Amino acid sequence: MTFQRPSIEVSVVMRRERIEGPASRWQTWRWVLDEVISGAPDFGAEPRLLYKNDSGERWLHTGFSVELFKDDAEGYYLNATTPAPCWFVLWRMEEEAGIADEPMPKPVAVSLSYHDAGRWLDAQETVEQLPAPAPVVAWLQAFVDEHHVLETKRRKRPESFRSLTDRFGNPVSISTEKKSGGGHG
Repeated sequence: MTFQRPSIEVSVVMRRERIEGPASRWQTWRWVLDEVISGAPDFGAEPRLLYKNDSGERWLHTGFSVELFKDDAEGYYLNATTPAPCWFVLWRMEEEAGIADEPMPKPVAVSLSYHDAGRWLDAQETVEQLPAPAPVVAWLQAFVDEHHVLETKRRKRPESFRSLTDRFGNPVSISTEKKSGGGHG
């Protein structure tokens, strides 16, 4: 018996656009996340140039699977309950040109989890987001409804009731009796 996690196959479109204004003195082009397409057919493993003109170009990257894991239900909950649930896409620039004449971005992973996006950002990765379409949000919400359990808030015990410990974490006892001293003889 094999268990299969809920998943969606997606493709990522990256767009190269011309930079206008004063910033163009240092950099004339930039890459941005343009689109995440759910349920897209597989066009092969290699990136495909969709179009190219003087103002920019678009590349399609296929073959990404977005899986939902029960132990990350909290991350999906945080995304599904925002005003604008979204895709999170981790991408990196090529070190050297591989497919095109110049280095281009390579999407690495796509997720619907806030926790994934947070871990990627903590690792100093490039992460962009785009709004998820309504059918994907409904699919995500159904998973959250089935697997996410809200933690009940417990009353915090006042600090005065906490047991005392020394700097090594050992219990400390306090007494009002004098243990040593002189002159009682």
